[in-house]
Amino acid sequence: MIIDGIDGSGKGTLVGALAGWAKQKKLKILDLVEYGKKYQSLPEPDQLKPYQVIVSAEPTFSLIGRAIREEIVRHNKRDYSALATAQAFALDRYILYKRVIIPALEQGKYIFQERGVTTSICYQPIQAEALSLKRIMELEGNQLTLKYRPNLLIITVLKPETAMSRLAKRDGKKDGAIFERLAFLKKAQKRFKSNWFKQIFTKCGSKVIYINTSGAREKNTKEIVRIWEAFLDS
Repeated sequence: MIIDGIDGSGKGTLVGALAGWAKQKKLKILDLVEYGKKYQSLPEPDQLKPYQVIVSAEPTFSLIGRAIREEIVRHNKRDYSALATAQAFALDRYILYKRVIIPALEQGKYIFQERGVTTSICYQPIQAEALSLKRIMELEGNQLTLKYRPNLLIITVLKPETAMSRLAKRDGKKDGAIFERLAFLKKAQKRFKSNWFKQIFTKCGSKVIYINTSGAREKNTKEIVRIWEAFLDS
């Protein structure tokens, strides 16, 4: 499963709720975010074997992902191009999928991931200078991840103004990302909600569900667990 949507729309909260579901089921969880922060790397495929659930996020917190977070998408006035940004994201996910996601899928594990190639499809073409969707889709890392598209894709829907308000109130998580601007989030939201975006994944076999996250946190977390359990039963 991948959960995506604009910045500040509650993606991390929903992934956390699914991790909570896994804990209640007594499933062993490997959190790639915490692993990356601790070891500045990603686990080898053999290290995945003891776990039933992988919790992931893009960009990663190691290797290329660390450079993306700390340099490329920061407000640092160095203005990396949309193509350079797309290439960095594609390489980061290429490594993530080769090293962790594909082996985990082959081992039959659940994967709960925040962001993915879905973000690049919606964000990079509107980042700054014009960059075609075709060019993004041609990048090797993106081609690989589309081949291993999520069985279930959840897109969060929230008014960009509300998302900006939430971002401003975050305690201890000031990303300083170049995407955290109202005009940008309005454009990105339209792309996430568009028919052409949905069709990219439904044609590949993904089930796409939109979830309104304007409600209270408890309501949103209950809804994502309900959706997940219904998907397992389908």
